[in-house]
This record gives sequence, C-alpha cells and structure tokens, in this order.
Amino acid sequence: MEFSDVLADPVAAYRRAREEAPVARLGPMWVVLRHAEARTVLTDQRFALSAASYLQRPDVPERYRPYLRTMQEMEGAEHQRLRRLVAPSFSPREAEAMRPRIAAIVERLLDEAVRDKEVDLLRDFATPLPMEVICELIGVPPADRPRWRVYGAAVAGGHGKAFAEAIPAIIDDAANVDARFGGELTETERVTLVWHLVLAGQVPANLIANAVAALLEHPAQLAELREVPALMPQAVEELTRWCGPQLLTIPRYAQQDVNLGGVPIPKGDPVTVSILSANRDPRVFDDPDTLDLRRVATGHLGYAHGPHFCLGAPLARVQTELALSAVLRRFPDLAPAPGEEARRLPDPGTWRLASLRVVG
Repeated sequence: MEFSDVLADPVAAYRRAREEAPVARLGPMWVVLRHAEARTVLTDQRFALSAASYLQRPDVPERYRPYLRTMQEMEGAEHQRLRRLVAPSFSPREAEAMRPRIAAIVERLLDEAVRDKEVDLLRDFATPLPMEVICELIGVPPADRPRWRVYGAAVAGGHGKAFAEAIPAIIDDAANVDARFGGELTETERVTLVWHLVLAGQVPANLIANAVAALLEHPAQLAELREVPALMPQAVEELTRWCGPQLLTIPRYAQQDVNLGGVPIPKGDPVTVSILSANRDPRVFDDPDTLDLRRVATGHLGYAHGPHFCLGAPLARVQTELALSAVLRRFPDLAPAPGEEARRLPDPGTWRLASLRVVG
C-alpha cells in the first residue's frame, strides 16, 4: 500500500488492502485494516506505546516538553491513575450538563458567521467551536478567548510554524487558568491536561465539517434528518463511523513477535490502526460504504477502543449534535456555495476539508 494511494482516496485504498489481508505495510508502519484485529491491537499488552510515540517537538523550547506527554501516550498504572482522577469531569452526565452552555456558543458563532449570503462553515463555525467549548470548560475569561481561538486554529492545522508557536503559548496560558480536574493532580499534570484538551479536542471541528459535507452529498439522508430531528444522536454515531476525521491511531510497538490475523509482526515494529478501514469492515457493518442515518452504528472505533477510548467522546457527541441541528435550522436551503467542491487536504492522519463554503 502506497502513501500516494491513501492520500488520493483513503476509502478505496484501505478497502483494496483490507480485502487482501487484515494488516498491510504503509511506509515504515504496519496498518491494521480489519475491525477484529484493530480491537486486538488497541487492548493487547503485546502492543504498547513507547517513547517513540510521544509528540517530539525539537522546535519547542526544552522547558515546555514535559507538558507534551499526555495521557494518550501513557500506559499501565500511570495512565489508570490519571484517567481515574479526571474521568468524572468528562462523563456523559457532565457533557449533558454543559449542553445549554454549548448551545449558546453554537448560536453565537453562527450569528458571527452568517453575515453574508455565503459562509465558510469550516473556517467560521466548526473550527472555532471546539476551542470555545474548551474555554468554557476550563474557565478561560471571555476577554482571553480570541487568543485561544487562534491557538485552536493553529493546532487544528496539525503542523507548521503556527502549530509549534502555539504550544508554549497554550502551556503558559494554561498555567494561569484555574481549571480543576481532580484534587490530586500535580500542577504539571493539570497544565498537561489542558494542553491535551486543546490537542485532542479539535476533533469535532473536522467531524462537523465532514458531516455537513456528507449530508450535502446525500440529500435523501439530509431530508430525512430534517423530517425526524430525533434521529440526530443516532445520525451522529453513523456520521462518526462513516466520515470521522481520525484516520490513524498513535503507533504502538510490538513487544514480541506477534501473529496478527495470520500476518507476522516482528518485535519492535510500529503498528497503527486505520480507524476508517475498521469502521468500514463488512465483517462488522452491513453495506459499510453506504451512509445510513438509521443504522445503529454501535462498535465503531471513531473514538478508539479499550483503555485509551477517547475521554472527551461525550463532549464531542454533544457538540456535534448541537452544531448539526443548528446548521440545519439556520440553513433551511443548505447547499454548497457556487463553485465550491469538496477538496480534502493531503493528510494521512486526518480526513479533513480545505473549506466548506455554503449558502442557504
């Protein structure tokens, strides 16, 4: 499997590879393509994170690097302790409690965005939304939030000078935010968690944009969702399965020679899971390449699986439900802007659009 094929059309590239074997080579890594083997890798101690998995940033000053190792790169007792301390703050109940505040943010951002007949929903709505929600969650004062929105946009970009410059700025500002996620966290752990929220919390931006684009490409599904708004939570799960933005997991390393679905993985080799491929595995999902908002899409890996199941999944679900509901209400004749085509950025790790200009 070649990177060029994955960048050009990841759905088709992974489909071809998945039917040949449960695991394939992609550059220096093994990529797990089928659902059963993916769940194995995400839960089996024979595959572990290591120092090679951490966010290594030589362009970030040394004193900030201790904050870059977040829970998503930890294993075992260390990971369990931190997750146990902070998990109550990210429970489904806490996410539901934030629903009114998130709804107010959604409406305000749409008010700001919808000033002309045409709006870029990715740039002006979906991208700033997660950072506004994070600011609400951790208590960033309103006067400071424009600066944090700039940080969020840089992190959502995923790379480059702006991303590198945002990291120390986020960490410095996080030290001045009175966020509490468990009384036993050290100051370094508390600041690191804020950085983790900013880093991982950008997923809804691309999920919302991908979902709107998918609905525009499937007008019958869009019409049904308008007619039956109660479908929204179920629709969000199916959209997460079908067009979730996270393509690959953080690499894990084989701790010994492993036979994975009949494929020998040598000790020390990096192994990643293709979430997109696992979520379209016909062994688990009937007619998986069809978007079906009435599908009960349980078991998808859009938020990973096992000990590292996304802590912020409940919050991401609430954000996405509220955002899509508001867009459908505010744009009764939602359609792509004249000349707008769904163009995806070349990124092997994230499935994301370059823009999402709409009218309606």
